[in-house]
Amino acid sequence: MAMRTHPIPLRLQLHFDPLIQLARDHFEGLDDLRRCPSISLPDALMAGFAMFSLKDPSLLAFQRRTLDHNLQTVFGLQSIPSDTQLRTILDAVDPADVRPVFKGIFNQLEERKVLDDYRILGGHYLVALDGVEYFSSKSVHCDNCQTRNHANGTRTYCHQMLGAVLVHPDHSEVIPLAPEPIQRQDGAGKNDCERNAARRWLQRFREDHPDLKVIVTEDGLSSNAPHIRDLEAAKVSYILGVKPGDHKYLFERLSERLEVGDVVQVEDRDAKTGVVRSYIIATDMGINEANQDVLVTVVHFVETDAKGKTKQWTWVTDLDVTADNVREVARAGRARWRIENETFNTLKNQGYHYEHNYGHGENNLSVVLAMLMMLAFLVDQVQQRANSIFQEALKKKGAKCALWESMRQLFASFEVTSMEDIYRAMAFGFERPRLGALVRDPGSSDPGNSS
Repeated sequence: MAMRTHPIPLRLQLHFDPLIQLARDHFEGLDDLRRCPSISLPDALMAGFAMFSLKDPSLLAFQRRTLDHNLQTVFGLQSIPSDTQLRTILDAVDPADVRPVFKGIFNQLEERKVLDDYRILGGHYLVALDGVEYFSSKSVHCDNCQTRNHANGTRTYCHQMLGAVLVHPDHSEVIPLAPEPIQRQDGAGKNDCERNAARRWLQRFREDHPDLKVIVTEDGLSSNAPHIRDLEAAKVSYILGVKPGDHKYLFERLSERLEVGDVVQVEDRDAKTGVVRSYIIATDMGINEANQDVLVTVVHFVETDAKGKTKQWTWVTDLDVTADNVREVARAGRARWRIENETFNTLKNQGYHYEHNYGHGENNLSVVLAMLMMLAFLVDQVQQRANSIFQEALKKKGAKCALWESMRQLFASFEVTSMEDIYRAMAFGFERPRLGALVRDPGSSDPGNSS
């Protein structure tokens, strides 16, 4: 079913419905090797996408929409798969087939210059990377599952992914890029790890965006020589957290440099709040004793409030840090938490049901569903950033969970031609028709024949 009937104005091309069409167009181009399927591959993928877009809490809840005409008009579904059909079809999909939709949406954002004010430190985008677990079970598993063996002899099976999102210190919206599954690779006898996933992500990211200027920010687990070399090979700058317990050598050398004054120090004092912010910059530091050839700049930041309570952070970076830009570097480093609060916590606690098992499968089902959920989250974040009607609807509802509940109710109760219809109804109100039965109750008397 073609959803597009006329050219879409440029200012509306980032709204929900054109982005859904972008996804549908890509899925239509995928090869389907099945013979005479009753449910097409694009319909199965769009059904999964629709389920996460509507925030249905389970496949069973989505299955109740099988007679919903709006799935056809909004998502272009010609046939709606049963839960068993959906699981079977998506289990055979290569997760990499979903990746290009992330790139397509990002390219739309760049072309429309929506992300211009996300650039920092000389025109870079700031990309936060972090691993997250989204499936765990003592019994359900597949060949790709990670495993954890426990002291009591039991075993836990799980799936994880390396999330990647564009963040900015001043903006609450995050822009997900295609994530990388952390799972046993084909034929591997050992668990995958976040470092290997990051290496794969960097390679695929550069294939998708060969010239994009980015700074990757990560937590302290990432600040090791092999990963830094991977970042440098991918021509990606970095701001990586470090902690004294994990980088004893680095902090000892920093103390020595501080004692002899071989550092740059900057201090700001807020006269209104009494907060003091102190920065230390030390250049050409070996990351550790075994890899002194991997040279980094250390930025140490201490914030002291009016009562003398301190907080401190330390990062290593390849950027040229000066007294003029050290504040921006520190703010960029602290923005890493947005991948936890604005991404993973949102997916877990604001209606996306991130840790619910929608289906595990024997091959790729769990990963494909996680990719589709992240894709739905990306579309929602774009709406929050670039769709004024969605912004007004969210303002009226006050919380995302309330917004999603209202969206589901309207989707189920009215015939609509687009998701924009629903956003407008939530934002500006709508007429409520009086409830009337389509068929007369056979047990009642016919008013037209009453005496």
